[in-house]
Amino acid sequence: MTSTDSQHNGAAKWMLILAWTSAFALLIYVFSDLLEQQINPNSQPVSETAGGQVTVQLAQNKQGHYVVTGAINDIPVVFLVDTGATDVAIPANLAAELGLVKGRPGLANTANGTVTVYDTLVNKLSIGQITLYNVDANINPGMQSGHILLGMSALKQLEFTQRDNTLILRTLN
Repeated sequence: MTSTDSQHNGAAKWMLILAWTSAFALLIYVFSDLLEQQINPNSQPVSETAGGQVTVQLAQNKQGHYVVTGAINDIPVVFLVDTGATDVAIPANLAAELGLVKGRPGLANTANGTVTVYDTLVNKLSIGQITLYNVDANINPGMQSGHILLGMSALKQLEFTQRDNTLILRTLN
């Protein structure tokens, strides 16, 4: 075997490795997007306006939850609708990024037991074209998820109805 043949074999081996790496990366990209769509089927919520009311329809995810992409103080976040949560609950690791300040500490009963949380106020909360202002919330150091619980302090400002596998959020008149 000549040195030229050896160089061609080496180049061919690296091209094969590059091709397999590219194919693997493409598969990861496609399947991670599909997985994200199963977790959050409402990553781009559609709003409809009629009679001065704004409506957003949310589809249930595979686990039966309503997860939706929205924003707090114009910073994109992912909400998990939780009618059992008194307030909007924000993981402590997201609070500073969202411009939220820890207020008075208090105790909250959660699925994981009683935890210390800190009152805060969300200046602006958006889902699609629905925008709420000055929403009571708490910062929860015990939450490890990247999802924010969309509790009743926000939901009470909306009309919401569940039909089949759809949750309809509508602004009040």
